[in-house]
Amino acid sequence: MRVHVVSDVHGRAEALARAGDGADALVCLGDLILFIDYDDHAQGIFADLFGAERAREFIALRTAKRFDEARAMSAELWASLGGDPREHIERNVRAQYAELFAAMPAPAYLTYGNVDIPRLWSDYLRPGHRVLDGEVAEIGGLRFGFVGGGLKTDYRTPNEIGDEEFAAKVEAVGEVDVLCCHIPPAVPELLYDVVARRFERGSEATLEAIRRTQPRYALFGHVHQPLAARTRIGRTECVNVGHFRGRGVPFVLEW
Repeated sequence: MRVHVVSDVHGRAEALARAGDGADALVCLGDLILFIDYDDHAQGIFADLFGAERAREFIALRTAKRFDEARAMSAELWASLGGDPREHIERNVRAQYAELFAAMPAPAYLTYGNVDIPRLWSDYLRPGHRVLDGEVAEIGGLRFGFVGGGLKTDYRTPNEIGDEEFAAKVEAVGEVDVLCCHIPPAVPELLYDVVARRFERGSEATLEAIRRTQPRYALFGHVHQPLAARTRIGRTECVNVGHFRGRGVPFVLEW
């Protein structure tokens, strides 16, 4: 059995269309849309609406953790467009989802990332796409558990939830062979992004579940340039499957 796993697609539809080549199934751990690109300021919804220079300024404020100034700048820019900012965002998100789900191979097992908008996914799913969150699917005789979304941060991305809600989804998954989350377990070397020079949030509930149930694999994404891409917790191999927008190739799982 061969499964390809991707995370943090962030708009890279052309590579996503090839991600399932040679695999029995594709697993996608979320973050399909590209709102703002920290590497290429001209890419993403923010730059499409306001231009690359304003995107560069906004990124600089967030990188410096000047969140109040970043929010004030953002509010001023959204006001300049007129109307409800949510309508502008949703129109652009929908355009990306239409392209991405059209490119998504099948069969595919998906869960949400922290920058996704879950309520929109059902409008674009095709036959062979299955969305799971706090749920389990059998793939090739193994139990795959899925936990989507991220935890609350100062970045206020669209799909951040509280620790208790996230922990409840981890608990609902229970004992599995492969635990698939968007965010990593709370292990410092898995959370530190060496380019952004900051720690992302990881899940204590996921870490505890790994220690308690010892799945074969714990797979995740979210941290684009991690200090450590993998580590072992007991018999569990913990693997960051890679920044798909940057790498363009999936992580391969075979058994």
